[in-house]
Amino acid sequence: MAPALTDALPTAPHNLASTAPRDIFPDGLKTTGQHPPLYDHIVPFDRFPREITGPTVWKAEDYRENPEKWTHRFTEEQVEELSIAADAFLASKTPLTGISKSNFTLPKLAEYLETLRKDIIDGKGFILFKGFPVEKWGNHKSAVAYMGLGTYLGYFVSQNSRGHVLGHVKDLGEDSTQIDKVRIYRTNARQFFHADDSDIVGLLCIAKALEGGESDIVSSHHVYNTLATERPDVLKTLTEPIWYFDRKGETSKGQDEYIRTSVIYLERGDQGRVYTKWDPYYVRSLTRFSDAGIIPPLSDAQQEALKVLEETCNRLSLHMILDVGDIQFLANSHILHARTSYTDHAPPTPRRHLMRLWLATPESEGGWKLPFWDSNEKKRGGIQVDDQPPVAPLDAE
Repeated sequence: MAPALTDALPTAPHNLASTAPRDIFPDGLKTTGQHPPLYDHIVPFDRFPREITGPTVWKAEDYRENPEKWTHRFTEEQVEELSIAADAFLASKTPLTGISKSNFTLPKLAEYLETLRKDIIDGKGFILFKGFPVEKWGNHKSAVAYMGLGTYLGYFVSQNSRGHVLGHVKDLGEDSTQIDKVRIYRTNARQFFHADDSDIVGLLCIAKALEGGESDIVSSHHVYNTLATERPDVLKTLTEPIWYFDRKGETSKGQDEYIRTSVIYLERGDQGRVYTKWDPYYVRSLTRFSDAGIIPPLSDAQQEALKVLEETCNRLSLHMILDVGDIQFLANSHILHARTSYTDHAPPTPRRHLMRLWLATPESEGGWKLPFWDSNEKKRGGIQVDDQPPVAPLDAE
């Protein structure tokens, strides 16, 4: 018999949040990192809803011709409030990795950001801000204001083994075909539809490409409903814990190089929502282990699911272009996102550059009840290798 769903919180192997040393983690919080799901909280396909309803289910045509529904241009007053808070933070000499709501106060914006946070977590799941003055402020002040803004949506988590809590999406000339070693955000290759390892992802555009590098997003709940109608066999395959995700060497001592998991889960609880965790690059990169017989190779059903999922996302997606000074925030729980490949300008024109945030929303603060032990940790998810300190570089490295 399948395990029952329960409202009980998973038991953490240790009380991580209260023990992170502040000489390493300035805000006293450590990213929990990647780990397998709680397998007894993975339920069979017949427990999943036949159809998802509510605001998380949206169609591209609902928004394509109505940008006012999903964009917000910062007012002069809001820009000034961000500027004052950023200047005060810079004057305090606090490390950027120590930024929080308590030392980046936004008296007027805070109420709006709380409403926005709820819409990202429980509603349509995305927003595009416009009018962030990156060219006037420069990278340092922009990074402070951006991270400060982000603290009102969630807790920043590390995005790689080097502890980057301020990430940089930029082509560093790495070989995008070496998918078992290279993170695609450090190349100019296409990124297929995926979700990042956090509850919310933010992207601030510092510089645009000559061509390409454009964004596509889709409601994974609309994709779910479409597959339930057109290809329930594919949907069933995606809910089974038969998928292996690569960790690309970003592991702590004693950890496996891969994680066995599902692609689509249910939240814990009687009315659990459908949660998607996916990145095809991390699935296709594991041939070094499947060729050696350590893990199973992708089955024909899994190969078909890979193909159909990407095709369905492409068909249902909303396209958007990020201009300099735009900020996109997305919920990874029920939004999948992609980007087109791109070509940069020739020097000395700057290369395409996006500053990235990964933000966590623990369930005690309104986040989803995920089937992972760290569901109620403030900095759940992300990538944490041993005690690597958080760092916030102002450019790619």
